[in-house]
Amino acid sequence: MADEIEFGTGGWRAVIADTFTKANVQRLAQGLADRIHHEKVSDRPVVIGYDQRFLSPEFAWWAAEVLAGNGIHVRIIDRPAPTPMIMWTVRDKECAYGLAVTASHNPAIYNGIKVFTEGGRDAEVEVTGPLQEHVNRLTADDVRAITRAEALDQGLIRVQTSMNWYIDSILDQVDLDVIRHAHLKIVLDPMFGVSKTCLQTILLTARCDVDTIHERRDTLFGGRLPSPNSKTLKALAGVVVERGADLGIATDGDADRLGIIDDLGNFLHPNQILVLLYTYLLEEKGWVGPCVRNLATTHLLDRVAEAHGQKCYEVPVGFKWVSAKMAETGAVIGGESSGGLTVKGHISGKDGVYAGTLLVEMIARRGKPLSQIYADIVERYGSFEMVEDDFSFAPEAKEGLRRRIYVDKDLPAFDLAVDHVSDMDGIKVYFSNGGWLIVRFSGTEPLLRVFCEMPDAALAQRCVDAVVDKYDLG
Repeated sequence: MADEIEFGTGGWRAVIADTFTKANVQRLAQGLADRIHHEKVSDRPVVIGYDQRFLSPEFAWWAAEVLAGNGIHVRIIDRPAPTPMIMWTVRDKECAYGLAVTASHNPAIYNGIKVFTEGGRDAEVEVTGPLQEHVNRLTADDVRAITRAEALDQGLIRVQTSMNWYIDSILDQVDLDVIRHAHLKIVLDPMFGVSKTCLQTILLTARCDVDTIHERRDTLFGGRLPSPNSKTLKALAGVVVERGADLGIATDGDADRLGIIDDLGNFLHPNQILVLLYTYLLEEKGWVGPCVRNLATTHLLDRVAEAHGQKCYEVPVGFKWVSAKMAETGAVIGGESSGGLTVKGHISGKDGVYAGTLLVEMIARRGKPLSQIYADIVERYGSFEMVEDDFSFAPEAKEGLRRRIYVDKDLPAFDLAVDHVSDMDGIKVYFSNGGWLIVRFSGTEPLLRVFCEMPDAALAQRCVDAVVDKYDLG
């Protein structure tokens, strides 16, 4: 029996040489080829790209050889490319599907594949569910592949190395003139990932002074998670302060999420970035519309929306829910507390390259240090403090935890008044003081995640501690 392939909220991710193997990648590609023929869209190409992880280029080519072996034309971006660029290419080239070989921010021992559908959207469960079932019924004997040389000779695989279409699409959406005259100094940290070429080119075109750290390929990501957070960006914060930069921008392993260091060397939480950009779009760019956040993202967005006569929509975790609600409501921005966001008029998925560029435009237009811009936000709307933590558990304990939390709703006895409880995704407790707490299983790693937002950090930590004690997570 072949190893099971299982899609989560961010595609299929697994440990390299355990479940993430050449044979399983080929089975997935064969399953997608079967789906494409069933849908009668084999006349349209599939885009494949990859990140900097171990064997990512090889996995991409193995998938391409299978698709070509099924008579499907493939456009392979044969250089490390941001996931949002792959999504943009699916939309721009009117492709049937797209694949990104990446495990995003997961540890270095992981790799994965994200599937994109027509228009460059994250594949929804209506696609990944049946695809997963079909793929797990396939064996090695079902896989049809031809060699790279044969596919290139037959014109079934087209190699793309240029990133300029994607880069130009971002340059066309920002005010280059205002950035050029701001003379900003920026430090870029790709976290050994894929954003350097695109983001550095954009910033240099806008006449920014750019320094770069951690730009080389390192499949171990310097021994850290390729996830931009307060712990992993200490080196970036130090360089920003040392060089007197206006801003530090970091992106995760596949550049769909970002982390920001302000002019004082402080880490700005993705919640703060969302609030900054939503306010900027409404007040400086004159856009009108609601916003969308997942249920583990700051409620400060709700305050900003309400102050401007707009609504903030809450959706489950998984960016496909954000993009779907944005399309439904005409929202101008959507995002999540893990660092992913997108803006109306761009791709339907999260894009750290575009978000970082838009933040640079905001600083240039406002003419103030980023630290002061956010201080102004706090003065106007107040602030929340978020405490978040991840907890590992023994595999055999998952079902028991799931039943206690999701089914029995066996919650801690919080010393705060509870307004209501939602089970839309995990369990979310809404407190009467405006704070909230959510407990849910990760869709990408074997972890139980706890988020709590309160008027002050001590209160939020107390609520998280209550969860840890209740479920013996310490």
